[in-house]
Amino acid sequence: MQDRLGDRVRLQHVLEAISKIKEYIEGETADSFSENSMVLDACLRQLQIIGEACNKVSKELQEENEGIPWSQIIGLRIVVVHQYFGVDEKVIWNIIQNDLSPLNDQIEEVLAGLE
Repeated sequence: MQDRLGDRVRLQHVLEAISKIKEYIEGETADSFSENSMVLDACLRQLQIIGEACNKVSKELQEENEGIPWSQIIGLRIVVVHQYFGVDEKVIWNIIQNDLSPLNDQIEEVLAGLE
């Protein structure tokens, strides 16, 4: 069954969420990020959006782009939503610092291929 929003819109949601996270953490360090509950909460919300959007991307597109860690992204959303009490701020900071820029590039590449 095709998602009513479609892959293109879902991938745009991912890019928008990544952009917001980058904006939220501007000027933050790992320590200040862990101490700033408002920034942490905002970033966790955007990570939820990324995970949900990726979960709604068609299986065909996911299979065509197996270099994107779809299951890990979706899994992070599950942890953030359902095991929120176990979220490690340092892990989230590392994901934001190390994984979002490459993901952004990959999603932009996929979108370019859809046009």
